[in-house]
Amino acid sequence: MKKKTGIIIMQLLSKLHFWLLILGCLHIIVVHSQTTQDSSCTTSILPNIINAQILFDTSSLTCSNVWPSEAFLLRYSQAGPSLWSFVLSAPNTNSYVAMGFSPNGGMVGSSAVVGWVAGDGSATMRRYFLGGKTASQVVADQGNLRVLQNSSSIISVSSQMYLAFQLVTDQPSPQLVYAVGNSNNQAPSPPNYRLTAHRNQMTVSFSYDSGQSSQISAPYSNLKRVHGILNAVGWGALIPIGAMIARYTKHLGSQWLYAHAFIQTLGFILGLSGVVAGLILNDRIDINVAKHKALGIIIITLGCLQILAILIRPSTDSKVRKYWNWYHHNVGRLLIVLAVFNVFYGIHLADAESDWNVPYGVFIGIIVTIALSLELRLLMED
Repeated sequence: MKKKTGIIIMQLLSKLHFWLLILGCLHIIVVHSQTTQDSSCTTSILPNIINAQILFDTSSLTCSNVWPSEAFLLRYSQAGPSLWSFVLSAPNTNSYVAMGFSPNGGMVGSSAVVGWVAGDGSATMRRYFLGGKTASQVVADQGNLRVLQNSSSIISVSSQMYLAFQLVTDQPSPQLVYAVGNSNNQAPSPPNYRLTAHRNQMTVSFSYDSGQSSQISAPYSNLKRVHGILNAVGWGALIPIGAMIARYTKHLGSQWLYAHAFIQTLGFILGLSGVVAGLILNDRIDINVAKHKALGIIIITLGCLQILAILIRPSTDSKVRKYWNWYHHNVGRLLIVLAVFNVFYGIHLADAESDWNVPYGVFIGIIVTIALSLELRLLMED
């Protein structure tokens, strides 16, 4: 009997490593499911490891996949007559995560809750007022959000980050702004906790009844697009082309003058229309574009001076013709340089680099390459 018992014990011990391996795998599966099951709204229930750290009841939260491309999930519920609970979850990409409540559908003027995890592992969540698009206009601990005291928490588990907070309000704004920072930038730090430019941003119209959201365009987006296209085509494309015709096609006969005059006039009209659209836009939205506006005014002034120069153009045999040529040519060159710069600057202000910089940059590259080759030919002919 003792011999059989010993044999059984030896058999169990020989298989102990197998059972330990099985138990280890089960443990990994359980932990993994607790930390990564929150990748979609298949359930509104938060993982236990997260739910245990939130400071308010999460049993009745509704889940909505509010920003699929960035894997943003929003859980929310009305916790009382004037109290709403929110839990925003997003991948932890070593950058800040923001959720703003907008009064007008735009980022500017919104009040937001922003959270991040610093390099040392410390987690921080603060309120911000988005007073403009520059870093100095995004102010920490400001805005009109009334966050219930002792209800907020930011939790980082594995690769997920959770921003949990409660707002004291009868009805939260249905126009929500989401943003994610650039992982290459440092985390906000005291004393001002200044935010760096976001990597991506989206504004949605959200229904708290159904949990459905639809992306909405920024205010006056059509007017912004018209302003950009008119200026890019007028000042940034036609004016340089017209100048190249005047410099490099005189050997083709007198037709160059008519082509030059037509293209420059068309460019001026389109550019003037773009400037007018920009001035209207500046009156309708609260955004700091002082440098862009000043450059636009300088450009249109130079354009008007070119028009006046045409009206007082001296004859080719006049003694002052060489001075007029110097003036006309150099004012035109200055106008072109400022116009191209201001087009790129306007693209930057509109956060449209990915859509506009490449095609316009390719166009300018082609223009510069052609101009250099033609200039080299002129030098060789001389």
